[in-house]
Amino acid sequence: MTTNQQQSIDAWHELPAADLRRSHYRTRYVVVDVETTVIGGDADRLVSLGALAVVDGLIDFKDVFQACLANESADGEAASDGRPQIETARFAAVDAMLAFLRFAGKAPLISFHASFAAQQVDSAMGECLGVALRQPWIDLAWVMSDLFRDVGDDSQGGLDGWLAHFDIESIKRHDVVSDAYATAKLLQITIARAARKGFDSPSSLLDLEKARRHLHQSG
Repeated sequence: MTTNQQQSIDAWHELPAADLRRSHYRTRYVVVDVETTVIGGDADRLVSLGALAVVDGLIDFKDVFQACLANESADGEAASDGRPQIETARFAAVDAMLAFLRFAGKAPLISFHASFAAQQVDSAMGECLGVALRQPWIDLAWVMSDLFRDVGDDSQGGLDGWLAHFDIESIKRHDVVSDAYATAKLLQITIARAARKGFDSPSSLLDLEKARRHLHQSG
């Protein structure tokens, strides 16, 4: 870890936590999508990370993040700069996760099936930076299933079902930035419906998700 990298981590720690009681329309959400692969028979590993900000209810196309994490080489072959590939990959992964840390700040994080994205991001953050993200993840899969109980069968089709129901096109499906954009469009629809029902803040979405999960587990 270089001095500049550590200073960036320290600066992130000093950021104030987001006020989760503020209105959706006074909040910066960060919508996250991940791509993983299985390396050497082990569990999924993060290989690509995309994110897009929704600020005060609007998608900010200038507030976009994408990074590919270099795969580590098992045989440690030398890279073009003379360093082993495994070391080069490590540096690339550190830089990628540090850039995401700066991008996300302390904003609440949004994903579809957020537990999987959170697991991948948290694992990479811990491995590369020794950092644990403290801000909450909000899972649109749970929140939307509660807010849009009238949707019916489309809600059973996962992300593709919701996109089809609301006629949202993912410009390039399974591309992390394109899928983050499509999910951000779903978030806009979600917070509009949520606000009309009195769920007008990030904390209220978290409460709604918790209640929906509890209902599912007890049902």
